[in-house]
Amino acid sequence: MRKMDIILIIKMIIIGLVQGFTEPIPVSSSGHVMIASQILGLGEQGFTFAILTNTASLLAILFIYRKDILRLAFNTLQYLKTKDNKYKNDFRFVCFIIIGTIPAGVLGVLLSDFIAANVSMTTIAIMLFVTGIALWLIRNRNGVKGEADITAKDAFLVGLGQAIALAPGISRSGATIISSIAVGIKQETALRFSFLLYIPVSLGGVILGFSDFIGEPNKAELVLPYLSAFIATLIMSYLAMKWFMGIMKKGKLIYFTYYCFSVGTLLLIFF
Repeated sequence: MRKMDIILIIKMIIIGLVQGFTEPIPVSSSGHVMIASQILGLGEQGFTFAILTNTASLLAILFIYRKDILRLAFNTLQYLKTKDNKYKNDFRFVCFIIIGTIPAGVLGVLLSDFIAANVSMTTIAIMLFVTGIALWLIRNRNGVKGEADITAKDAFLVGLGQAIALAPGISRSGATIISSIAVGIKQETALRFSFLLYIPVSLGGVILGFSDFIGEPNKAELVLPYLSAFIATLIMSYLAMKWFMGIMKKGKLIYFTYYCFSVGTLLLIFF
C-alpha cells in the first residue's frame, strides 16, 4: 500500500470520528465535517461519503434504541389489529414521529440544492452562535410532558425545528431537543423523540442517495478509505450517543452553549 493511500485512510478515519462524535450531540455534524475536511486538506466530501457516514451513525442509533423501536412497531401493529387502548399511546407516538418527519422531508427535497450551494465557514459560524443562543435559552427548562402527553401540534413544531436544521451549522439533534423542551416535553422524552425522528429522515436520505453511491466512479479506489471512515463513524456514534445520554440526564446542555460560541468565534477569526 502506498504512503499516500495510508495517509488518506488516516484522514478518512479522523473525518469518520468527527462525524460520529458530533452527530448525536447538539453542535452540527455536517459543519464539523466541513471544518475537519478543510483542516486536513481533503476539500468538500462528496455525497457518497456523506451517505456512508450517515448510514453508520444511523446504525448506531438503531442499535441503541432497538428495544424502543421494536416495542413501538409491535404495539402499533397490535393497535391497528385490535384497537386495544393498551397499545394506543405507542400508536400515537408513532403517528407523531411521522408528523414530525414531514417538514424536514418536504423542505429537504425542495431546498437541498440551494442549501448545498450556500455553505461557507461564515455561515457555519453564525449558525453555531444561533444554536448556542437557543441552548442557553432552554438551559434551565425541563418540561412535564411524557410520550403519552405529546400532541400533534408539539410533534409538528419539533418537526419544524428539524427542518431548520437543514441549514449548515444548525445541529439536527440540537434543534429537535431544543424544540421539544420548548414545547414542554421532558428532557428524557425529548432525547428519545429527537433520535427516533432522526431515523426516518436519515433512512430517507440513504435511500434517495443510493443511486449516487452506485454511480460513484471511483468506488474501487475508495473502498478502504470509505470503509475505514464507516467503521470509525459507527463506533464513535455509539460511544458519543451513550455519553450524550448521560449529559442529558444531568441536565448539562449548557456545556454545548459554551462549545458552540467557542468554535463559532474561532471560525470567524481563522477562516
